[in-house]
Amino acid sequence: SDWSSDVCSSDLAFVCLTLAQTSADAPASKEDVEKYLHAVHSHEMMLQMVDAMAKPMHQMVHEQCAKDKDNLPADCEARMNKSMDDMMKQMPFDEMIDAMVPAYEKHFTKADMDALTTFYSAPTGQKVLRELPAIMSEAMETMMPIMRKSIDHMNQGLQDQVAKMRTDANAPASKN
Repeated sequence: SDWSSDVCSSDLAFVCLTLAQTSADAPASKEDVEKYLHAVHSHEMMLQMVDAMAKPMHQMVHEQCAKDKDNLPADCEARMNKSMDDMMKQMPFDEMIDAMVPAYEKHFTKADMDALTTFYSAPTGQKVLRELPAIMSEAMETMMPIMRKSIDHMNQGLQDQVAKMRTDANAPASKN
């Protein structure tokens, strides 16, 4: 009698362990992802990211308007900034968040989403969420000159290639 109850108990433990393992390895469901996105305040986070990106984008507008100030109206910067801000406010954030769900479902298991939700619901996770916009803003501010220099270098390289192609296309064909 003791033997059969031990076997049944160990079988039950095995079944429970197998079910738990299967459940943990299960792909994340839409509900799992939505729970996580709610924990990370995804909508508010997107709005904060847009605000963080606005400052360096306004700086680029300022530089562009200042560079071409003789050919542009005096209110160039104000108009461009307003236009850019209006476009950013019209972004369909909820639709964008919904569009992200399948990627999370594809790349994370239910256990992954549960762990992420638990982390971001905890005080340290909430601190990460609070501080991330400021971190991103500061990082963007310091990265913009590097990115601008790199983009200018790439543009110059492309212009040089086009110029060389024009020269090569206009050069008389060599006769061998």
